Amino acid sequence: MALALAVPAGANYVPDSFADLASKVSPAVVNIRIVKTIKQGPMTGVMPFPGQQQGPDQEGPQGQPPDLHEFFRRFFGQGGPGGNAQPREFKQRALGSGVIVDPKGYVITNNHVVAEADEILVRLKGGEEWPAKIIGRDPKTDLALIKIDAKHELPFLPLGDSDKVRVGDWVLAVGNPFGLEHTVTAGIISAKGRIIGAGPYDNFLQTDASINPGNSGGPLINLQGQVVGINTAIAPQGQGIGFAIPVNTTKTIMAQLRDKGRVIRGWLGVTIQPVTKELAKKFGLDEPIGALVADVVPGSPADKAGIKRGDVVIGYEGKTVKDMHALPRLVAETKVGSEVSLEVVRDGKKRPLQVTIGELKAEAPTSPQAAPESEVKLGMGLQELTPDLAKQMGMAGKKGLIVTSVEQGGPAAEAGLMRGDVILEAAQKPVTKVSQFKDIAGKMKAGEGLLLLIQRRDSTLFVVIKSPDKK
Repeated sequence: MALALAVPAGANYVPDSFADLASKVSPAVVNIRIVKTIKQGPMTGVMPFPGQQQGPDQEGPQGQPPDLHEFFRRFFGQGGPGGNAQPREFKQRALGSGVIVDPKGYVITNNHVVAEADEILVRLKGGEEWPAKIIGRDPKTDLALIKIDAKHELPFLPLGDSDKVRVGDWVLAVGNPFGLEHTVTAGIISAKGRIIGAGPYDNFLQTDASINPGNSGGPLINLQGQVVGINTAIAPQGQGIGFAIPVNTTKTIMAQLRDKGRVIRGWLGVTIQPVTKELAKKFGLDEPIGALVADVVPGSPADKAGIKRGDVVIGYEGKTVKDMHALPRLVAETKVGSEVSLEVVRDGKKRPLQVTIGELKAEAPTSPQAAPESEVKLGMGLQELTPDLAKQMGMAGKKGLIVTSVEQGGPAAEAGLMRGDVILEAAQKPVTKVSQFKDIAGKMKAGEGLLLLIQRRDSTLFVVIKSPDKK
């Protein structure tokens, strides 16, 4: 009979010791060891550490500083990164953690722990080791579902509700930092909804429970013995700052990986940007809130529903869209084909819209080249976008003005404009000639802001450029 490892649901007190809780949950936490084949070209010197944004768990020889080179060579039986001028292939080992979430052997961990693994070995607390296979991975949320085929049902942990987690709640982090199996640390939830630049659906729980390399994929557990997060990242610039994926996100991803082996996400078909204080004023908002629509994909669900450039999405299925980051998560979690209600602000007035959500497909963005420099206006140089230049920049059919230079410390620089940006509209009017822009800008009052719509590479966005004080 399978055992769901938890303590009474009403246990909100702070215990004198976490020993009972730790002993109950630890059997469902596993040590994950992976082996993958690394093919390397000729190497002539020491390489930097690999990127560690999502969890520095690698043990292999690649990227070691000189003082650790010999240590790792002896400890792991691998060669150092320098002194070999021939291409080579070697086995790289990595560590991670995971949590059993089903008695049949399903284990949740991080994608970066098991990605490109040739072999995955899962070790239970009692010493049992089992090979595991990948059921599915989702790089966008850094989650993976693997499975071990044990000969008996396994202890597992129930999944809690991360929406009910409060800042200040006690939590335990259980994992295998630096290969030290079943290490338990305690702390609190320091913050919710953290955006750390790890992916398009950032929404992390922050905790001061100690998390180190090797903890990745392990659970963050509340006092009821429920998983409320999957430990994923650490802040490299300081101690006591760790991040976990909320378990409610994990539930959604796990179900799709288990049933389909992949994640199907909803798609709206808009390019969005944050609403600053300056933009809020221009679009008739009392405060910076919501997601500003900078562009609408032709033929997309948003286009068919009548969403327009310049709309600010402030509501989604009755939920407030607090900022730009909230909308992609809400849309992604919506079942494809569902009809949802949106609330947008257009021309300072709230409007309800109904949208049928489509399916998100892979995109292949392009990168245009910069335009030549020209005269300066409002701290920037402008040049008309000719058909030849538009084609060269991958913007065939577009019309506007190229920003050819940006004066340091000028109004354009302060607004965030960059060389190579293309101004499509000024004061919500299309501009195709420098003279048009001069006429519009010339009507600005001292200290007044001018709303611009620009295209930057494959994205469009709004900016507000302020007129310098006139004397």
